[in-house]
Amino acid sequence: MGNLVKIAVRNLLRYTRRSLLTVSLIAFGVVFVLIFVAMAGAFKETIVASITDNYLGHLQIHRRGYVASIESLPLNLNLEPAQLAAIQKALESVPDVAGASERIKFNAMFSTFVETTGMRVTAVDPDREFAVSPKLPARVLQGDRTPAALARGKILVPELLARGMGTKVGDTVVVVATNKDGSVNGKTLLVSGILESATGPGGRDGYIHFEDAMEILRMPGTEATEVAIRLRDFDQVARVGRALRERLEGGGGSRAALEVHTWAQLSPFATVATLIDMMALFMKLMLIAIVLISVLNVMIMAVYERVREIGTIAAIGTLPRKILSLFLVEGVMLGTAGAAAGVLAGAAIILALNVWKVSVAFGGARQLFVLSPRIDLFEVVLASVMVIAVSVVASVQPAVRASRMEPIDALRHV
Repeated sequence: MGNLVKIAVRNLLRYTRRSLLTVSLIAFGVVFVLIFVAMAGAFKETIVASITDNYLGHLQIHRRGYVASIESLPLNLNLEPAQLAAIQKALESVPDVAGASERIKFNAMFSTFVETTGMRVTAVDPDREFAVSPKLPARVLQGDRTPAALARGKILVPELLARGMGTKVGDTVVVVATNKDGSVNGKTLLVSGILESATGPGGRDGYIHFEDAMEILRMPGTEATEVAIRLRDFDQVARVGRALRERLEGGGGSRAALEVHTWAQLSPFATVATLIDMMALFMKLMLIAIVLISVLNVMIMAVYERVREIGTIAAIGTLPRKILSLFLVEGVMLGTAGAAAGVLAGAAIILALNVWKVSVAFGGARQLFVLSPRIDLFEVVLASVMVIAVSVVASVQPAVRASRMEPIDALRHV
């Protein structure tokens, strides 16, 4: 084997320019794939974190049928006290849950005593909500960023509504809503902050205290539209979601009327995330095509230019399998060199991008998202194995052709 490697190296160095060009093409493909996967992954993770950490949470629990009519925010599909108790019991049995926040969502009229417009309202317990949505305080452009901003009698107003209505921190406003029985009630609130819009429909909600919503909607007991959940490890979303479905969606009674949804089932961006993954797969297929064409071209040319040499070594007794192995080793060495160069160059560029701090704006938000591209060891190993494997595949046909040459015919070749 050692002699085969030495001969393969010598043969590749005989055509230095061609070998370097092939290695460069393979390395370029590897670099492109690694950088694309790193940047696309960083973008996806940043936006998903923005969506889940700002308002959505990792998981949500609703009453059955609510999500199908979520645009109208129906109050008649609120979670009842018995269902909330069942949810609380189920969450206590799952150690991966870091926090849970009960929310009441409803449509309301927002009045400054001069103008009136419609708005969406999310009522929360401030301490619980800040635990589930840790980036919510950072969205406060003006005013208090602590849980005190959502104390009873206060409201966080979305920026677009505040700008259109001329509302400022410290103003007194009125929120009027119709409860499930059809009666109308309102409450005077103090504007404690102006809230920047976030990605998605939940980014335009105004926030008030949970008990203020119960008063406005004249709820006789504790009800909630949804329970938002944050996990200790985001990667466990699917597993915890399945576990909660087994506990809450099965059986009869109040449990059968519940639904558990992951963030991906609730956010339109999940489709974009899937498209990003598909594009990454397409880039990997492009890498395979680049390597296949590059190595195949080099190996076919090597066989064509070394016909007499192949005939000579065959005539002196070299077995066909040795000739086959020689060309396969050359293909493997081209793929390995290209993969190694590509991985090193790709890692250097990704490191430089982290130092450079690439920032993007998304969804009209003022806050810039700083991307932190990184590449998993699995992706590096996968790209390298793919390159080497395709190099072997590309070398097979030329190698088989060389091993099957008749010595006499090969020696006559001019």
